[in-house]
Amino acid sequence: MEQKSEDTVTDSPARIGFISTRLSGTDGVSLETAKWVKVLSHLGHECFFFADESEWPDDHSYVVEEAHFDHPTIRDLTVDLFDDYIRRPETSETIEKLKNHLKRHLDQFVRRFDLQLLIVENALAIPMNVPLGLALTEMIAETRIPTLGHHHDFAWERSRYAVNAAGDYLRAAFPPVLPSVNHIVINSFAQRQLALRTGASSVVVPNVMDFDSSPPQPDGYADDLRATLEIAPDEYFLLQPTRIVPRKRIERAIELTKRLEAPATLVISHAWGDEGSSYAAYLREYIDLLGVSVRLAADIFNHQRGRTPEGAQSLRPRRCLPVCGPYHLPLHH
Repeated sequence: MEQKSEDTVTDSPARIGFISTRLSGTDGVSLETAKWVKVLSHLGHECFFFADESEWPDDHSYVVEEAHFDHPTIRDLTVDLFDDYIRRPETSETIEKLKNHLKRHLDQFVRRFDLQLLIVENALAIPMNVPLGLALTEMIAETRIPTLGHHHDFAWERSRYAVNAAGDYLRAAFPPVLPSVNHIVINSFAQRQLALRTGASSVVVPNVMDFDSSPPQPDGYADDLRATLEIAPDEYFLLQPTRIVPRKRIERAIELTKRLEAPATLVISHAWGDEGSSYAAYLREYIDLLGVSVRLAADIFNHQRGRTPEGAQSLRPRRCLPVCGPYHLPLHH
């Protein structure tokens, strides 16, 4: 690929490529990406997307199945790389092959859409897909294409990565320190830790809501939500709008539901997926112990309207894959 220098991008409209493992659904990275795309598009830039899951238009998307952290081969690699200090030689060989495979696709992505700037959403921060991070780092180092690393959370912030056999990979690519990579973090703590651990400077861009825009007026679309979730009109409707992961402290919401000492149902809008099932199993036991009413509604919530695969009206767009799949907390009455 032809080398591109940092001064390629000017104040004129640019062709920008977003890269992540998935760009679909209600996970924080996908939602924040959508906010950035809205702003950049308003400024006249054109955005394109590289991932395994993409809810963006097909003619602006480049889909590669090995980019997903939940691809079977990537899952197997992650198992061998983390929770142990030794990795098998076969793991290193597979990572090298996948890195080269993904690098070729990244090169084609840049060429196909004639991109001038990359924005990497968390794929250079947390090692959920090690081959993808390595491929990105190598491609950026070779081409010097201007890149923004938008880092939502780092490996050192997750206990699941504390014990690993991937230290060389983590130092190389999570995140990489390269001349053409500018780092963006979401809070000042991450900024300080990034500087301390890598010597890299960064800019803080918090995750924010557009409070300047008024919410749309009710139009009856969700009038049947209580009925759909089997929540009585006189019950409290409590919402936990997060994924089922330990750092969200969902047990506190369960305790609050119990402490109300009044008819109440807790609705959890997201499922668990990329951080294991042990926390979900713990919550199920805790729900049973306290005897509270909980609904898992990941199959009907998303950031825009649509229909379920069965054709029912829903807040989930048709293009999105099911968030919870077979992994869910049964409804508890």
